[in-house]
Amino acid sequence: MTDTRTPGAEPQLTRATLWLMTIASGMVVANIYYNQPLLVEIANTYQVPEATAGMVAMLTQVGYAIGLLFIIPLGDMLRRKRLILIDFVLIILSLLMAAFSPNIYTLMAASLLIGATSVVPQLFVPMAAHLARPEARGKAVGTVMSGLLIGILCSRTLSGFVGAHLGWRAMFVIAAGLMLALWVVLYYLLPEVHPQFKGNYKSLMKSLVHLFRTEPKLRLASFRGALSFACFGGFWTTLVFLLEGPPFHAGSDVAGAFGLIGAGGAVMASVMGRLSDRYDTRILLVATIGMIIVSYVVFGVFSTSFIGLVVGVILLDLGLQASHIANQTLIFTLNPQARNRLNTVYMFTYFMGGATGTILASQAWQVWQWNGVVLVGLVFSSLAMLVHLLFAKKNSPASITVPKEESPAE
Repeated sequence: MTDTRTPGAEPQLTRATLWLMTIASGMVVANIYYNQPLLVEIANTYQVPEATAGMVAMLTQVGYAIGLLFIIPLGDMLRRKRLILIDFVLIILSLLMAAFSPNIYTLMAASLLIGATSVVPQLFVPMAAHLARPEARGKAVGTVMSGLLIGILCSRTLSGFVGAHLGWRAMFVIAAGLMLALWVVLYYLLPEVHPQFKGNYKSLMKSLVHLFRTEPKLRLASFRGALSFACFGGFWTTLVFLLEGPPFHAGSDVAGAFGLIGAGGAVMASVMGRLSDRYDTRILLVATIGMIIVSYVVFGVFSTSFIGLVVGVILLDLGLQASHIANQTLIFTLNPQARNRLNTVYMFTYFMGGATGTILASQAWQVWQWNGVVLVGLVFSSLAMLVHLLFAKKNSPASITVPKEESPAE
């Protein structure tokens, strides 16, 4: 398909384009989380300890952070659609490598590659912010993020069901097929966005350091997001271990079903986007980070109750999602020409936080079981609140506004 637009003639963000990016974001990001409900089955297949199987989930998140650091900045330098379509080929190959891994070490390598290549949603989010009208930017970001978050949560339900009935390898084969179908749809329907950055790749990467040094709001949002996501990664990686034992004695399908509970809260992402367009994010974030803290209190007190776990999941997912939307809406107001790089810095830090929470929670489970996981979550969530309260007043604007001179076409 030939793109006939000139670099200055950017497409408008239509409802159809927004929905395409939203659905595609959910489908691609799901690749990162398919393995979490399957960790017990993976451990059994390769006859390794649960903590070793937990490395599969951790390496996927590390890979995602690596992809964010080295691939996403290219969205400011290369044509966006072409970059996305090339990346999809690598996603498919990585998923097939995981499906046919002969040992745990090959699966770990494949998981690292799955994470590194499944970064496409983080090209869609700034793309939506780029094409949206300034006054509707938060709503557009929130809509794409709602698809991404539903994909994260529903991925566990799908993989848990497939793993219980067809085996864990089948899930990666199915995922590769879904990515191939999505590649075809994006090839025909996704508009092209031309780059604004004129330098080379070396100067592009150097600019990441410059942005981190010169944007205090970006640094705050990054650390706040990383600490919050550590709580999320730690819980979802170890939940399957908790449910496997007494009093639940449940399999991967039940662990995956918990994703549906959290998915209901993901629809609040678009609502949070609207709120972030209008209100002080500092106050909103106190409430959302508070939800994460309370969720871990619930997990600790009601660890033997399905109802308690359900309530905790709702609070955790809603709190994390709302915090994440507020953080991203804020950073996208900082420098319109560098939105992919701003998102790179934020998301790289975010997923390194998630990987840290995943590995620490897995090790805490090995030593102290569920109480150790709860302790890890409470420490990270409390640190997130402390960082926010200490630095947000100085770095956060009274409200999130878009500079008047910025035009819809940027």
